[in-house]
Amino acid sequence: MGLRRARPLQWVPLDRASFMSPDLPRIDRTPADAGQRVLLRGQWTAAQLGTRPVWRATQVALGGVAAAGAWDLRQLAALDHLGALTLWRHWGRQWPAELLASDEQRALLRRVAADEAPGALLRPPRGWTQGVEALGQRVADAGVQVRDFIALMGQLLLDFVRLLGRPGRGPWRDFSGHLYRIGAQALPITALVGFLIGVVLAYLMSQVLRQFGAEAFIVNIMGLALIRELGPILAAVLIAGRSGSAITAQIGVMRVTEELDAMRVLGIPAGFRLVLPRALALAIAMPLISVWTTLAALVGGMLAADITLGVTPAYFMEALPKVVRIPNLTLAVAKSVVFGVSIALIGCHYGLRVKPNTESLGQGTTASVVASITAVILIDALFAVLFKSVGI
Repeated sequence: MGLRRARPLQWVPLDRASFMSPDLPRIDRTPADAGQRVLLRGQWTAAQLGTRPVWRATQVALGGVAAAGAWDLRQLAALDHLGALTLWRHWGRQWPAELLASDEQRALLRRVAADEAPGALLRPPRGWTQGVEALGQRVADAGVQVRDFIALMGQLLLDFVRLLGRPGRGPWRDFSGHLYRIGAQALPITALVGFLIGVVLAYLMSQVLRQFGAEAFIVNIMGLALIRELGPILAAVLIAGRSGSAITAQIGVMRVTEELDAMRVLGIPAGFRLVLPRALALAIAMPLISVWTTLAALVGGMLAADITLGVTPAYFMEALPKVVRIPNLTLAVAKSVVFGVSIALIGCHYGLRVKPNTESLGQGTTASVVASITAVILIDALFAVLFKSVGI
């Protein structure tokens, strides 16, 4: 009895490269007398379908195959979400008449079918109870953040007392590095911004003072505004955007790279090694940067007043100590210390709350800058109300 010679499969190659690479997606068909089925071979994955020639060839090959009928996926080398989605959409988002596939392939196709089901992307209507629950969740999250921030402030105080007891074991190298990066490297940008602000203020005020013949009073307005309010708050906003975000990003990256977990395992206190040196550096650098920014703004205002109003720099420097008393400078320096500690605490707080993923790192950095600037403005308003009679 002679053996019947098997008929070769009808092979539909996707492109010329499929002759050379067995991993590329292929579509075969069994003969009609053996029960015609569509056989899929190769790897139907994003790595293979991601290239434009293979994707176009796949669409052309699928276009020549009827969606209805029998499909055999058992000989596939690999199938991922993109391959399953391609097949499901070719089938018209419905199951074929006959499907031969493994349990894993069927499970993947069911997930794709659930995602592609009509109305799957539509959110259910939200009732008033869900709105109340969302509001309650936000209030609870805000309460947790306030609790953690207060705990961080208390830990900073304890670490500072510990530093006073054992100053030889303090993180002085970290402190000096942060002092250089936060303070010295911020001098050029703060001086430039302060100088330009002083020029702008002098030009704007000169237009009004000239109308009343009160050119000499530009010294009073510029001196009091820059020394008491604008100099410290301008420097604090710049440092909050520059150094506050850097603090959050540095600690957040340590969370992503699991360095914070390693410190906890080794018994290294994060507050003493991370929060304390940054808070001390900002507490010392912030008043100096504030005075530096104020001086740059006064120089810019002095030059603009000389050009627009004829108020000479000699008269400006002679009249300034008479119209702006020393308590205003003392208040500005004290306020800057509070600004610096607040920026450091907020930056460390959001850095320690970063989750081990890049999305949380970006969100934490943005929230840190916004919260730092908001805190600076609120603290400045509080100082203005509490010390309204100081230096006036």
